[in-house]
Amino acid sequence: MALLKITDASGRQWQYSFLPGASCTIGRAPDNAVVIDDPRASRYHAHIKSVDEGSYTIVDGALINGQLRRSANKVFINGEPHYEHQLKNGDRVTIGASALRFEQTVEERTSEVRYDDKPLGHTQLLISANDVMTTVLTSEVPTASPERDKVLEALQRKANILSALYEMSKTLGSVFDLDAIFAKATDIIFRSTPADRVVALLAEGSGTGNLEDVKLTPIAMRARDQKLDDHARKLSIGRTITRKVMKDRVALLSQDAASDEEFAGVDSIVSQGVRSTICAPLVAESRVHGALYADRLDPFAAFKPDDLELISAVAAQTAIAVENARAHERLAREEVARANYSRFLPEYVVKQMLDNPESFKLGGVNQTITVIFADIRGFTRLSEHAPPEKIVGMLNRYFSAMTDIIFAHGGTLDKYLGDGLMALFGAPTTTPEDAANALN
Repeated sequence: MALLKITDASGRQWQYSFLPGASCTIGRAPDNAVVIDDPRASRYHAHIKSVDEGSYTIVDGALINGQLRRSANKVFINGEPHYEHQLKNGDRVTIGASALRFEQTVEERTSEVRYDDKPLGHTQLLISANDVMTTVLTSEVPTASPERDKVLEALQRKANILSALYEMSKTLGSVFDLDAIFAKATDIIFRSTPADRVVALLAEGSGTGNLEDVKLTPIAMRARDQKLDDHARKLSIGRTITRKVMKDRVALLSQDAASDEEFAGVDSIVSQGVRSTICAPLVAESRVHGALYADRLDPFAAFKPDDLELISAVAAQTAIAVENARAHERLAREEVARANYSRFLPEYVVKQMLDNPESFKLGGVNQTITVIFADIRGFTRLSEHAPPEKIVGMLNRYFSAMTDIIFAHGGTLDKYLGDGLMALFGAPTTTPEDAANALN
């Protein structure tokens, strides 16, 4: 998975992880994916698009009303200005006084993972994603006295599943990096099941529409050991399986995928010797975020129902972690935007901009407003005889006090002008008291 490590003009540092299908715009406006606090940056300075799976290109400017509008101060890649540039690992992007470093290791590129399409038929075992915990906790356990060893074995398997769930919840409760989330999930799957390959798939778009046709982008793929890694990266994934899982929100186990009627015509399974497959959806409260796909490359080995239960449970916890990570990233962007705009706009306007950015039309609107200009009387005479430190302190106190007064009366700070300032009343929201508020 690729990411940007960002240091803006104020020195604040954070990182942005690319999500499949999500646009990445960069600029000062609060609705950008990456909001940078930099006066030299345009409101919509640049955007990064996914050219193909695992490849990204940065473009100077943004598409507004179908037209590409370039930024005022250009985009610099490794010190050189570029209008368009395909990003490589380690590229340094400079926008104004802000630095953005693009990082993507070779191992993270999953473009070699391919899909195929065949009709559905019969599957071996399904578990509803909504009933994972019920299935884990209430599955029947042999109780006959002669079956004591089997009872203990079954209880041990249940204990392993609950232990994995506890480990996931403990580790991922405060982790908001998708790479770390999927690394932990695959690590638990490899330790607790005989899976030879695990692929993390993220759904593009909202994940709430037609889930049967949603595009799943592989963002992480791991093999059990280095010997299998090169071979595993060349294998494809049966889209028949992922479609079934996404549409019905069920975890699927095919005990013998090569001989299963449902997947008998899927070349990726038959020709590559994949005998057993598990696919579990990442189902959260609001949407389906994607799926975890695991398979066995040993033609004489197969997953067991307990493996399905464990991977389904891990997928459920992973979905919650992904939901939290996306919410955390959204809140972080809103916090940056709020801090930037709160310096010039009253709180109710900032809230409106963040809650409903569509309410502000491109090109603006015509309406009656009240404008005031205010400065310090006799400032020129005062500044002639006072030391600079005293003048700066006086201006800071004056601007701070005036800004609070303007915001308290519903005004918008437009700009500072030497020892004066300009404020607007009635923009963006008009009221009958705008003129009176300006005079007060």
